[in-house]
Amino acid sequence: MGLQESLASKKFVVTSEIGPPKGIHIQEMLADADLLRGRVDAINVTDLQSSVMRLGSLAVCHLLQEKGLEPIFQMTCRDRNRLALQADLLSASVLGIKNVLALTGDYASLGDHPQAKPVFDLDSVSLLSVIKTLETGTDMVGNPLSGAPKFFAGAVVNPGGNPVEAQIFKMEKKIKAGASFFQTQAVYDVGAFEKFMKRVAPFRVPVLAGIILLKSAGMARFMNKNVAGVFVPEPLIQKMSKAEDRVKTSIEIAADLIKELKGLCQGVHIMPIGWESKVPAVLEAAKL
Repeated sequence: MGLQESLASKKFVVTSEIGPPKGIHIQEMLADADLLRGRVDAINVTDLQSSVMRLGSLAVCHLLQEKGLEPIFQMTCRDRNRLALQADLLSASVLGIKNVLALTGDYASLGDHPQAKPVFDLDSVSLLSVIKTLETGTDMVGNPLSGAPKFFAGAVVNPGGNPVEAQIFKMEKKIKAGASFFQTQAVYDVGAFEKFMKRVAPFRVPVLAGIILLKSAGMARFMNKNVAGVFVPEPLIQKMSKAEDRVKTSIEIAADLIKELKGLCQGVHIMPIGWESKVPAVLEAAKL
């Protein structure tokens, strides 16, 4: 059963993600992806995450597809104009890639090539509209296509964004533009997430809560200070601070969060950020 079918069946869905390497040695990345086989419903492939130059998302999605794993093609608007975005969408379709996550993307100045010129010809909402237009058999200026692609398009939302009204307003715009599912920024404050879910319930669109594995108390404090919309409560920071085995404690925290979130949303999206090999243990501990 694919991602779209799993969500339609109301199954509690699990997605995770891998980051392409900075180079062409792909063995470790593919081994990490293999660890997720049979444990997750689909695997996001990040697209130059944090504006750092890496192997491209589309090529890696194709490799996963060949290995029988279901990819989610993350697509940012930062590096491509509307011609390149449409061309890559058609390329994904002919490669059999169906799931697309539309993202605006981080600023290039935050990455390892700060001198790069950002494009931002489109944003995530207009990219979703383009996906829908291509599915009707024309490009975005109305020229006919030789064959229409079919996608399952998703987007992101930040339940901890301040003000949250702006996040909800943009979420609604994304749904109208064609988003069929959402993955969220990391969730650590379950109470705040529950309030958010009550507000977006009328949209009736599947939401997968984001889980980032905490690696240290320092990482938690860094996110609280620097990552918009992410709040790690102090008890979790103290738990990591006092942990004798940080990996074990991190897995316990992630598993406990998943158990608490299970009744509130339609799945979780686990972002291991280098700890891909720990994801099976998280799922085991969460009894998924």
